[in-house]
Amino acid sequence: MDFFTAFLEMFRNSDQFIAHMSAEYGIYVYLFLFTVYFLETGIVICALLPGDSLIFVSGAASAAGILDPFGAFFAIALGACFGNTVAYAIGYYLGNKIYDGSIKWIDQQQMTKTQAFFAKHGKLTVVLARFVPIIRSFAPLVAGAAKMNRLNFEASGTVGAVLWAGIILSAGHLFGNIPFIKDNFSLILVGGIVLGLAPFVIGYIVKKWRQHPDPKN
Repeated sequence: MDFFTAFLEMFRNSDQFIAHMSAEYGIYVYLFLFTVYFLETGIVICALLPGDSLIFVSGAASAAGILDPFGAFFAIALGACFGNTVAYAIGYYLGNKIYDGSIKWIDQQQMTKTQAFFAKHGKLTVVLARFVPIIRSFAPLVAGAAKMNRLNFEASGTVGAVLWAGIILSAGHLFGNIPFIKDNFSLILVGGIVLGLAPFVIGYIVKKWRQHPDPKN
């Protein structure tokens, strides 16, 4: 399986992809999981990597004996924690530059949403953001730019990563091999991605509509 094919399979058939990675590369599959979750959180342009769905698949794979559940848990949680640390450092270094549009690889619309999330949830943001696709990739940047206390950030980020990885892995372990879910896994994954992206798409449409209201009204 070449790199491009493997990358597509990670999105389309995550269960088969994980099984292939485990069979082909053995314990290096855990390094792969660590890397995915490090990149998803640490490098904001990787925010669209399959986060929640791949954890669920890993949980199902652990129930089938393909992955070690503790190995998968530690790889995912550690990757997320290290990603948080790197993104916080980037935000701390860049400061207010992350808001002025001068850095092209930072989506200003998502930055605005993340700021609103911070304003609403306060200190719990770093924990809660871990459960919200896309937002979790921008939250450490905002925390760093705002010079959030480093110890508080790391503690909150660790709690969020542990809860997130543990809950979704457990759900996959318990329910991922139920025949209906297993037989319709691709559709369920696509549905999960659509549901995760829906609020952002709707928000974008509403924003454009408000900027260009119907001239007849």
